[in-house]
Amino acid sequence: MSVARTVLGDVPAADLGPTYAHEHLVIDGGRPVEMHPDFLLADVDRLAAELEEARALGLATVVDAMPADAGRNAGLLAELSRRSGVNVIAVTGLHHARYYGPSHWSERLSVDELAALFVADLEEGVDANDYSGPVVRRTPFRAGAIKVAGSEGGLSARDRRLFEAAAAAHLRTGAPILTHCEDGTGGVEQLAALAGFGVAPAAVILSHVDKVVDLGYHAELAGAGATLEYDQSFRWGDRENGTVTLLVAMIARGLGDRIVLGNDAARQRYYRAWGGGPGLVWLLGEFSARMVDAGIGEEARHDLFVTNPARAFAFASADAAVTAGTGSER
Repeated sequence: MSVARTVLGDVPAADLGPTYAHEHLVIDGGRPVEMHPDFLLADVDRLAAELEEARALGLATVVDAMPADAGRNAGLLAELSRRSGVNVIAVTGLHHARYYGPSHWSERLSVDELAALFVADLEEGVDANDYSGPVVRRTPFRAGAIKVAGSEGGLSARDRRLFEAAAAAHLRTGAPILTHCEDGTGGVEQLAALAGFGVAPAAVILSHVDKVVDLGYHAELAGAGATLEYDQSFRWGDRENGTVTLLVAMIARGLGDRIVLGNDAARQRYYRAWGGGPGLVWLLGEFSARMVDAGIGEEARHDLFVTNPARAFAFASADAAVTAGTGSER
């Protein structure tokens, strides 16, 4: 049985239900909030209300894509999951250097040391201090994916170290790898680098790629076996909706089974609970209606929300995912 790892315990991947594959439910301070105060997402009451509103439309699972020492708070994610009834998958890993600063520990640790930190988040529990200081206190809430970021057009030297560490952690645990594609670019180079480190494309989810409306690019990524995460659907304004355009074209090519959806809504202004929008209801609400209008049928929408994420966020093997100490905190 394939399993996915939520903060409240392992669940059969087939039971994840309708899933948002790239969100930011919690950003509890850190350098991102210092840079952009609008990133602060730590009000559990507001966030729980937001999740419950989306749950009423069918939402069952959310992947929170905030990696280590950038505002991640596994305890708050677990509380949100309990209060809302929505599964939450946390991630380990690291984001771009701009979210840490030049003297951050990630610049000094070896690849093996970075990989060991990622593995501990996955197998033991996410650090209550989020690797922000010299003391590590493991929570019972484990990460269920590894998040790393690539630069525009490919990988910097720093990126390559992080991708190598992510690959090592994946090979030890079976955890899926979720990547950041800067401006949607670099997916081909990311897959090539990960393949060089021993990671099969089927274990990789490439985020934000619908920023690049190029069917050839998307077909190449999907044809390699990777999962493409589309999260720009509410950002097109008065322009033609490129996310819809890509979905229609990819489904017509028989590649709809390689796509998952998210909002990547990392700011208060995107949340209805803060008076913004479109809120977490967008994908299962208005955007689903737009997909229907574009001729995307019920089966294809079920794949996008249910079948594809269940495959993408399953651990590579049940034996790797179910380790000593596994147990639900639900």
